[in-house]
Amino acid sequence: MALNAPRGWLITYDITQPKRLARLHRFLVKQATPVQYSVFHFEGSPAQMGRLMADIETRIDPKSDDVRAYQLPERLSIDTIGRGSLPGDTFVLSNTSPSLQKLLQAAGR
Repeated sequence: MALNAPRGWLITYDITQPKRLARLHRFLVKQATPVQYSVFHFEGSPAQMGRLMADIETRIDPKSDDVRAYQLPERLSIDTIGRGSLPGDTFVLSNTSPSLQKLLQAAGR
């Protein structure tokens, strides 16, 4: 895979203060696709992910908050228990994000 090729990423967070939590959530909804509470899918190159993490860092308190990004592997296996792989009335209307499609297929959606 080329270094600048888009990849799938899972971004997770644990924010201790409600205002920062709401601010980060509003920001991430514009940048990525929510897949669970406090979990988002982002499609982009490592450089784009780096810029996104830099933007996230300006919105959190690194001493008390925790944000993590995990690059999704090409071959993906997911087990789910419970209500499903996407929260509420979230629907994916575009298949321009190959790794999100794999994520949803692996989760049985």
